Amino acid sequence: MGQLLCCLQVEQSTVAIKESFGKFDDVLEPGIHLVPWILGKKVAGHLSLRVQQLDVRCETKTKDNVFVTVVASVQYRALANKAADAFYKLSNTREQIQSYVFDVIRASVPKLNLDAVFEQKNDIAKAVEDELEKAMSTYGYEIVQTLIVDIEPDEHVKRAMNEINAAARLRLAANEKAEAEKILQIKRAEGEAESKYLAGLGIARQRQAIVDGLRDSVLAFSANVPGTSAKDVMDMVLITQYFDTMKEIGASSKSSAVFIPHGPGAVRDVAAQVRDGLLQGGAFH
Repeated sequence: MGQLLCCLQVEQSTVAIKESFGKFDDVLEPGIHLVPWILGKKVAGHLSLRVQQLDVRCETKTKDNVFVTVVASVQYRALANKAADAFYKLSNTREQIQSYVFDVIRASVPKLNLDAVFEQKNDIAKAVEDELEKAMSTYGYEIVQTLIVDIEPDEHVKRAMNEINAAARLRLAANEKAEAEKILQIKRAEGEAESKYLAGLGIARQRQAIVDGLRDSVLAFSANVPGTSAKDVMDMVLITQYFDTMKEIGASSKSSAVFIPHGPGAVRDVAAQVRDGLLQGGAFH
């Protein structure tokens, strides 16, 4: 019906290209237009003004001979004031853009090592955008934005990189574990040394207290009982301690059988041995 009435409706964000007897005549904006086909007028086609996106996958090689696949995302649109150029000058816009992307990426990436490619992907995207903007503006297109959305090294390279990273982390973990064990052993040794020092100090103080107590007992007994010597008092104290020890051994229900020489001579020998040991301990202290 529209063709019979020579009317044409152009949708929003779209323009129509009108020709007269096969020659470009006008750009029809959105709305209703009169196209009298009986006078040789016709619509050659429509052109979308919406932003379009093209994802381009480009395989190339880095400076350190690593093959990578670079994925670039290009957002572009046709300009309304250059709609005729966009419609007539390019037969396949997407293939043209893809060719420029290939050219820029394959000229930029081989100059960089793999790590630098990841670090400078924004610079690569800017180079692609500048080149596309300069080239496509001639054909009536605007480059809205260009992004490098992915950089995929060869599968073997990725596996090797992951193994290197894992080995480095394991080495760091092993160093940290060894350092922790070293500190633990040092602290344990310091604790044992301090414990032995304090135990030795306690034993020394205990022996000193025993010697001081015996000395005070001997002096007090000698002063209160005339005619007794310090040796007599010492022998009596030692013999008393000897019998107290025998009593404790016999009273213990868990003690095994203990054979101790007993008799006046044995008691005298025990007293002499104990007295000599205590005197020697006091002298060394």
